[in-house]
Amino acid sequence: MLVLTVTGTAWGLYRDITAGIVTTDVISGGGNGGDQNILLVGVDSRTDAQGNPLPEEILRELNSGADTGVLNSDTIMMLHIPEDGGAAAAFSIPRDAYVDIPGYRTDKINAAYPAVKALTAERLVADGIRNSAQIEAEAARAGRSALIGAVERLTGQQIDHYAELNLVGFYNLTRAIGGVDVCLTAPVDDVLSGARFAAGPQTISGRDALAFVRQRHGLPDGDLSRIRRQQVFLAAVADKVLSAGTLTDPTALGSLIEVVQQSVVLDEGWDLLAFAQQASDIAAGNLEFVTIPTSGPERNDRGDVVLVDPDVVQGFIEERIEAQRIAADAAAEVRRAEPPPPVTVIASRYIVNVRNGSEAGGLAGDARTYLTGLGFTGGTVDNTEPAESSVVRYSGADGEAARSVADQLGGIDTARDDTVPQGHLLVVLGGDFDPSVLPAPAPVVDAAAPPPPVAAPITAAGVPCID
Repeated sequence: MLVLTVTGTAWGLYRDITAGIVTTDVISGGGNGGDQNILLVGVDSRTDAQGNPLPEEILRELNSGADTGVLNSDTIMMLHIPEDGGAAAAFSIPRDAYVDIPGYRTDKINAAYPAVKALTAERLVADGIRNSAQIEAEAARAGRSALIGAVERLTGQQIDHYAELNLVGFYNLTRAIGGVDVCLTAPVDDVLSGARFAAGPQTISGRDALAFVRQRHGLPDGDLSRIRRQQVFLAAVADKVLSAGTLTDPTALGSLIEVVQQSVVLDEGWDLLAFAQQASDIAAGNLEFVTIPTSGPERNDRGDVVLVDPDVVQGFIEERIEAQRIAADAAAEVRRAEPPPPVTVIASRYIVNVRNGSEAGGLAGDARTYLTGLGFTGGTVDNTEPAESSVVRYSGADGEAARSVADQLGGIDTARDDTVPQGHLLVVLGGDFDPSVLPAPAPVVDAAAPPPPVAAPITAAGVPCID
């Protein structure tokens, strides 16, 4: 749903999508302006978003195991979108995080939804309510609200919107877009989740995709490794949809809409079109996935739990949000910088010699590399006595070529100098020269290099190899 909305869908498509989406009244105080925090929840429900039981053949295909009657929220993420768009951050919360659940007790955070839902259903029955649909709707709303409250207490952030995806949604989503690319550092064979994968890059879909995001046994860090699986999966989905033309393919787009309507529950009052406009920069890959800090595992009367300190978590989230804001501001500044005009002369006719009169080392060579990349002929590179101002010197009728070079170097001055041979341009870089006008050198790519390290950041602009 997020991927569809952030791409700025047309009104007709927007109307078609929202007309069939299940909504729930679980947000109090949230809004559609300012910074936005969206709680993304993945549940192992054996029903679709409308509450209809999944067919047996689908359950067998999902390899979801026996239905214990307990609804687990195995994926919990808080997505932060800044008010003016820019870089977003998704904070994963371990399902076994030991937290204070409003109206219940201190327990694993993934107990909030099912436990409060069950208690509410019991109370409604005790109050004499017999309408099963009413009981299901009210109990589910209470469970979702409890989970939202637990996340707000842990993170110190107000949740503005809620999005829930069920088991069949993971399954159908990847089939609708033709699979997503992932990469594993080692082969896995896990009977419990059905995860059987070779090492290295591969494309997964359907049942394999569900097994990929559900596996936690046999992984180095258990549930924390599974969180990285989930982060990589969502990053791969965003990368596939936004870069492969999926949204311009009517068949694929129709399948995505069907997935949303069958598998997603959203909070009432969410203006998705306004959110799409606010979050449009996500489509450029400006989304990073991180996991909240934990204090390690512990075993108590609630079983195996993961300890978390709300003060530490809140500080971490605030620091990450501020870092993302600074990064977004810097990126916006770069986008606002007006590119130089195109070279209007036959560049290969001119030899460019560069002298460095600034205190920064290596500028002359970088400038010549840049200019030869534009078609100019590279001349000599050297240092010169300190110069306060930058200038391009020329002689005769070479003024237009000098101005073109000056424009490429940030609009520095030009000056006629008859000591410069015709057909030559002399660039002097002074103390006022801005090195940022020179593009960063391209990284050296080693075809035999190993895949990205496990600790590589997970973003919507690429997929690292993981456990």
